[in-house]
Amino acid sequence: MVAPARGRFVVEKSSVRVLAPEHIRGHHDAAIGNFGVPDYGGTLTGVVLYPDKKATGCAEFPGKFKSKSGRPVVLLLDRGECYFALKSWNAQQAGAAAVLIADTVDEQLLTMDTPEASPDTRYLDKLNIPSALVNRAFGESLKRMAEKADAEGEVVVKLDWRESMPHPDERVEYELWTNSNDECGPRCDEQAAFVKSFRGHAQILERGGYARFTPHYITWYCPEAFRLTRQCQSQCINHGRYCAPDPEEDFGEGYEGKQVVVENLRQLCVHRVANESGRPWAWWDFAMDYKLRCSMKEKKYSKACAEEVVTALGLSLDKVLACMGDPDADADNAVLSKEQEDQIGRGSRGDVTILPTLVINDVQYRGKLERTAVLKAVCAGFKEGTEPQVCLSHDMETNECLHRNGGCWRDEATNVTACRDTYRGRVCECPVVNGVRYDGDGYTHCKAVGPGRCALNHGGCWSETKGERTFSACSTRRYPDVGARRGSKATATNAKTWTSARISWRAPARTATARTPGAATSAAAGATRCTSAGRTSAWPTACPGSAGSSRSSPFPAPPA
Repeated sequence: MVAPARGRFVVEKSSVRVLAPEHIRGHHDAAIGNFGVPDYGGTLTGVVLYPDKKATGCAEFPGKFKSKSGRPVVLLLDRGECYFALKSWNAQQAGAAAVLIADTVDEQLLTMDTPEASPDTRYLDKLNIPSALVNRAFGESLKRMAEKADAEGEVVVKLDWRESMPHPDERVEYELWTNSNDECGPRCDEQAAFVKSFRGHAQILERGGYARFTPHYITWYCPEAFRLTRQCQSQCINHGRYCAPDPEEDFGEGYEGKQVVVENLRQLCVHRVANESGRPWAWWDFAMDYKLRCSMKEKKYSKACAEEVVTALGLSLDKVLACMGDPDADADNAVLSKEQEDQIGRGSRGDVTILPTLVINDVQYRGKLERTAVLKAVCAGFKEGTEPQVCLSHDMETNECLHRNGGCWRDEATNVTACRDTYRGRVCECPVVNGVRYDGDGYTHCKAVGPGRCALNHGGCWSETKGERTFSACSTRRYPDVGARRGSKATATNAKTWTSARISWRAPARTATARTPGAATSAAAGATRCTSAGRTSAWPTACPGSAGSSRSSPFPAPPA
């Protein structure tokens, strides 16, 4: 049996932008690995580290990789000696947030595929970081700079998947190329588990008009010269036109390939009939129920069982049978011929050659077939700002902030963090907390600015509590930066002048509420109260309502 010879395989790509050092800045393509979880719709900024030893990544690393700046680690590894996925797994175990694998051959970029499931590849289900292949020249350049990082500074890159998934409008079109066979080992188990877990999300998206889903099934054809052989007759219908492999790979016993083709055809027709009745999402119910009720493993994979499921779902069995046609006829089947045409790549889309294959907005998805990973990719296919609620739920947050605060800045004293989880990945940006705005790069520093900055930890200035009174060098008016550096000469001098003016600041009644890493402080310290002895203060920004201020106090005077 052979598949159509036309078409091609398309390498899906992401972008790598070098931010530092300055002299190697630039954009480069990277081929997305078909395992782990690519950050579709998002970006990741990190520091490239290259191991001194075990640079292929084929053996476990003895410790954890950490960057000096605290940014996430993008581990650079050499191609060769073991599976690409194993390299990524060892990198993930060693603390890497992403992996770049440098090609060792001068060639076009290629897709790193998932290895066949076996006892040695059980780590695949737990592999959750993105991986990509870069060409040899770019890889060598990154290695040289990473090795000089101590002298010339860290190599900082931005991995970008925002354009890896087209997002033209408010509706996503996606399709799953699958199989009704459940005896093909771990690959079949993976597809069955995905249908069961993703069904709810798929039906919400389609019921709301947010997405259009289409199931597909791969078929092959038997060359005319072999159509009378036992192999073709047991694996094909319509006189060799549409074929599927024998489930047990044994022509003498068990189920035959042609039974799989007939069931694939039935499931295609179930979707067509459900779509015509205004219930396209019913396919998910059929696919799940069929795998539960009509399993090959339980010897229930049959026409009778399938028809019971169709009837139970309230679909027209007569219409399904009419759609299927006659599998024994020496004629083309319109439904399966369309499937063979759709397997062929056109435009920017490549051939569908492996199972399972997920296509979103006409781009083949790369990564593991798992509920949250796929939903994230589907959500990245919406025009930004038009995502349905299912894409904005807590379930979709990446929770990257839970691990080392996502490599972002954090103030331990107030538990204010720049890390924010989104379904497009975590972002490091200085926050706004109860009206207090922070400025900075979000990775190594953020600083409270503006009129409310003293409300949180005295704006980072000197402070001291004596009895019920708290003295602070933080000013929000004429000299906003005075006393900002702890222990500085300016801090001590101004604090002394201020104290001599007998201006006291009472500790607020409300205090900052600590939350888990990744969540900004929910309640900032309350507004401070200020009293004066009635004299003009030597402190440059006198207490509101005192002799040194032209403004009346917004706060009630404290009890004497």
